[in-house]
Amino acid sequence: MSESNELEKFQMYIKMKKLSSKLSPTGREAALITNETNIRYFTDFPNSEGSLFVTRDKAYLLVDSRYGEAAQNKVTNAEVVVYEKYYDTLSKLILEYEIRDLLIEADSMTVSSLMNLQKKTEDTGCRIMPNDRLDKLIVAQRIVKSKGEIEKMRRAQQITEEALTELLNMVKPGVKESQLAFELEFLMRKKGAEGISFDLITITGKNTSMPHGVPGDTEVRNGDFVTFDIGALYEGYHSDMTRTYAVGQVSDEQREVYETVLRSQLAGLAKVRAGIKAYDVDRTSRAVIARAGYGEYFRHSTGHGVGLDIHEEPFVSARGETLLSEGMVITVEPGIYLPGKFGVRIEDMVVVTKDGCDNLATLPKELTIL
Repeated sequence: MSESNELEKFQMYIKMKKLSSKLSPTGREAALITNETNIRYFTDFPNSEGSLFVTRDKAYLLVDSRYGEAAQNKVTNAEVVVYEKYYDTLSKLILEYEIRDLLIEADSMTVSSLMNLQKKTEDTGCRIMPNDRLDKLIVAQRIVKSKGEIEKMRRAQQITEEALTELLNMVKPGVKESQLAFELEFLMRKKGAEGISFDLITITGKNTSMPHGVPGDTEVRNGDFVTFDIGALYEGYHSDMTRTYAVGQVSDEQREVYETVLRSQLAGLAKVRAGIKAYDVDRTSRAVIARAGYGEYFRHSTGHGVGLDIHEEPFVSARGETLLSEGMVITVEPGIYLPGKFGVRIEDMVVVTKDGCDNLATLPKELTIL
């Protein structure tokens, strides 16, 4: 087995150990993880059914027969249990370990699922804990990325940039927004992406004034801005990047707005470092736009965390109280949106470091006229 595979196995072991060490030392407390993304985080195994049952001393990945062989070949930090009747298997584990308190993911478990879990396990005498303790434990782990996670995100970013660079050759008057989105997804998959991070935003003209505009039949015209808010998925991890280009020519107003957003984005990036609050980055970027007279047209937060989810902690907003730490991955994406006219957004995904940040994006940001 290669050295990189051995390192990844060790990192998965550490992830699980960190979680189990937070459970009660009495051994009578367990965590039940049912969120697909969280299961993948702890086991590196994607599946759409089952759960991860974690005790102080051992973890079990419960899957049905569709995933049994694949899970047994992949998962090294949990015992794989192929069940016929899920709740019978779960109840057996609860009784075997004499679990009295079972932590659940309050943020992702539906009321109906909770009620069903309580009903199906009531004979075990175990209490289903109706609080967010497990959610907080998981967020605290996921918010700081390992070197392996960062490298996957770096690769996702590389795929995104390679695809966009190739696509720019077809950005010209007459091409439709929907065509750009279709071709971009094709290129990402061709270059190694397992999918796209979200529904790609490839919009032009007046549609760029909508931060989350949906690509349609609008055609690119000479003098338009074209905004690409895009990302690729690689081994479960996302990238997120926005670039705005001009076609043919730009007006003085377009140039002024673009340069203002660029100054705002660069100021925000310069503010990023370990030890500051997330809201410091937001305030820094926002102040540049406000001083230029466009404050009311910056209508969203400055950024967010990225990882196995495209939007996750920490949130870089006016209310972002999280203290940035080394290894966190965030976006810095200020924008100005003039209703009925046009909009500009520039976004990079960066890794927080002790003295600044490691920018995973490499594409130029200076105003480019195609």
